[in-house]
Amino acid sequence: MNPTLFTPVIVAHMSAAFLAIGVGALAFAARKGSAVHRAAGRGWVLLMLVTAVSSFWIRTTGHFSAIHILSVAVPVLLGLGVYYAATGRVRRHRRMMVAIYAGGLGVAGLFTLLPGRLLGHLLWTSLGLI
Repeated sequence: MNPTLFTPVIVAHMSAAFLAIGVGALAFAARKGSAVHRAAGRGWVLLMLVTAVSSFWIRTTGHFSAIHILSVAVPVLLGLGVYYAATGRVRRHRRMMVAIYAGGLGVAGLFTLLPGRLLGHLLWTSLGLI
């Protein structure tokens, strides 16, 4: 695989996504409403926005793919999640953020590991499976 495929946009996108996994886990683990929870949550929202927006400059053969639906949905859903927190709708806030974490990072992460994708190709060839 050609290392020039790791463009600055791809590096920024992947970095934000990987950091979002850890920062999001910290937000979930912190006591709800604490300063750590709020700071980690804000950081996670920012990282998720960077991940979603940067994906618009990453296209397969010049075209958007089905995964870009998440890139549109994530900022909207993040806005709703933040709104729910700000208006005291804690249960809705929690559900929304868990759904974004699992769906936005989980589904996209699994999609990324398909053999035809950059990270998937690197993983499966390093394991000797393709």
